[in-house]
Amino acid sequence: METESEPYVRLASLRQLHQVMADMNTARSLADTLQTVADGVVTALGYELACVNLVRPDGDLVVAAFAGNAAAEALITGRVGSRESWERRLSMGEMWGDLVFIPHTEGWVLDDDDVPQWYTDGPAPRFDDEWHPADRLFAPMYAPGGQGNPRGELIGVLSVDRPRNGRRPGAWGREALQMYAFQAAIAISNARLRSNMQRALVRLEREQQALRASEESFRQAFEYAPSGMAIAEMGGEQHGRILRTNDALCRLLGRPASAMRRYSFSDLVHPEDIGTLLRTSAEGGRAELRLGRRDGSYVWVSLRNSVVADTADGPRFLLTHVEDIEERKRRELQLAHRASHDSLTGLPNSAELRARLSARLCRRPQSAHPAEVDAYESYDSAYTHPAVYDANGHGFDFRPGAEPYEAYDHHVHTVAPEGDRDDGTKGLAVLFCDLDGFKSINDRFGHNAGDAVLIEVARRLSRGVRDGDTVARLGGDEFVILADGLGRADAQDLAVRLRNEIIQPIRAEGRAVRVGASFGIGWAHCGMTADEVLKSADERMYVEKRSRPKQHRRAG
Repeated sequence: METESEPYVRLASLRQLHQVMADMNTARSLADTLQTVADGVVTALGYELACVNLVRPDGDLVVAAFAGNAAAEALITGRVGSRESWERRLSMGEMWGDLVFIPHTEGWVLDDDDVPQWYTDGPAPRFDDEWHPADRLFAPMYAPGGQGNPRGELIGVLSVDRPRNGRRPGAWGREALQMYAFQAAIAISNARLRSNMQRALVRLEREQQALRASEESFRQAFEYAPSGMAIAEMGGEQHGRILRTNDALCRLLGRPASAMRRYSFSDLVHPEDIGTLLRTSAEGGRAELRLGRRDGSYVWVSLRNSVVADTADGPRFLLTHVEDIEERKRRELQLAHRASHDSLTGLPNSAELRARLSARLCRRPQSAHPAEVDAYESYDSAYTHPAVYDANGHGFDFRPGAEPYEAYDHHVHTVAPEGDRDDGTKGLAVLFCDLDGFKSINDRFGHNAGDAVLIEVARRLSRGVRDGDTVARLGGDEFVILADGLGRADAQDLAVRLRNEIIQPIRAEGRAVRVGASFGIGWAHCGMTADEVLKSADERMYVEKRSRPKQHRRAG
């Protein structure tokens, strides 16, 4: 094209230009597209040198491709020029449409800026349109814009040098270069889009692979976990409904996976543990409760809930870890039972007896400042409970040195029958039982026989009281019965029946032995301590023991 005069252009040149533009749009990568743009300037537009300066994300321009001179290519490819220097170049010189031409007479001011460039020298032009080696011609490339900004954003600059015909380009050459820069901008923009899309696809594929690997790891960890695992719905009407369970949980509860999906955990939990379940399933947490097996029994489990989301804005689920703690609970219950029960008879021991008795009693201050006594006038006619509490919910006892005592919400005040006659009042009877003649059995037949007697007496006492009554071994051969809701005559009848049970022959160490029993009946009422109640019953027992003839107390 450089040998052709305008406006006459050979058809072969146009075909060549068309082919170069087609090659730009079919390059496989952004790097190939940039190099095709530079090569096309040399092969189709008639310049010996061409450089593609590409705008980087930070705004500066980097030499991304070079054509026409291997030495110059090695010198400046990859070097960066500041955006400020480039804007200075594009704002000076002569404007040829969208092209910028800076003649050699003005370009010397650019020799020391930071834009990468090659430099050649030569003689002064012999005629007006002769190309000088120091002339500069730039073709800015703009991304396709919208209606409000048809030019679009600057994406790079084409630098060209040394027209083969030795002349500055005329109208046709300028139009061709400008059109070429426009098409190059489209090709580069498309190549960038393809490159970004390819990177996004690669990144997406890697993320999907990682997600698949993560899901597979979770599946294996879920399915083959040695303890129970479940996924349940969270929120909505189906909150807590089980969606998925592993084999360990199905084995623990004796239920197939298909059946488990018909339940929520609230369907399986022990009725007494519903509140615990609701507290831990609201937003995750940990709790110990009982879950029902298929055979109707219950197993103690440690249940841990974690809230997980399907996606950033997707539904949330409860991931529940269920661990069998039946054996630990059994050991704990055994230890608790041992701590609160007599090892020989299995009855509640002295500490447990006092705890149960204290749980029924509230204490009232015996002496206080008049103003403090006024505060307790809020006792109702039945002496329900004190109205003054501390920060921990304990009632105040104003006696010197007294500790705060428990205030009982909804406490029914414990009252006692008055006088020796039955006035119809029902109260908490405390029967203190002491065995008569037990020491002689130990002395004559040994402690094994004595132990057998104690065990049998405990059995008979337990058999002779109502469900809900307490039979405890206070120590040695002393037993205590707590029987609520009895009148004075009822308590006396109970003592007689229990004594008649005890005096029956007992088989111990191969022989029949007998023991007697003395009963003292005390009455618990609020304002007393547990020790005061027991002391009162003990004293009455000794009164009763001394009042009976010795022969009636002797065992056979």
